[in-house]
Amino acid sequence: MPKIKTKKAAAKRFKKTGTGKLVRAKAIKSHILTKKSTKRKRNLRKTTTTDATNVKSIKKLLPYI
Repeated sequence: MPKIKTKKAAAKRFKKTGTGKLVRAKAIKSHILTKKSTKRKRNLRKTTTTDATNVKSIKKLLPYI
């Protein structure tokens, strides 16, 4: 069996935690920041776990992570 290639776009966006969950950065933090409150922008800096409905498809993109 040949090795499966990792999708590099997904590898740059997702990391695996010690317990096996997938972590991602939050979206909507790149532009039009003037109308967003300081609290909202601060919370967008944090990472969050990936939703359970998407985990199966993301793990196919990242076979060795």
